[in-house]
Amino acid sequence: MLEIRLNCENCDKPLANDSNEAMICTYECTFCSDCVQNVLKNVCPNCGGGFEKRPSRTIEQLEKHPARKDKIFKPVTNNTYLEKNKDIDPRKR
Repeated sequence: MLEIRLNCENCDKPLANDSNEAMICTYECTFCSDCVQNVLKNVCPNCGGGFEKRPSRTIEQLEKHPARKDKIFKPVTNNTYLEKNKDIDPRKR
């Protein structure tokens, strides 16, 4: 089941379940759209993959399967994947 993380891992911006700014990679690393575009250049600093908009969970399902309570906050200081992958389409990395 998709893990709903409630903050950007880079800037700690709150990203509620229904946020239109939440972006995830295939491993569910979660960042705000501003960080994905302007800091990460659509390259996940953890796996090198690209990002897609995170879907929201219905209120009923959120009650049964709540969002993750603890925060993951790892500001990006040196994205080793960025230089290597920023000009390559995520589906071809």
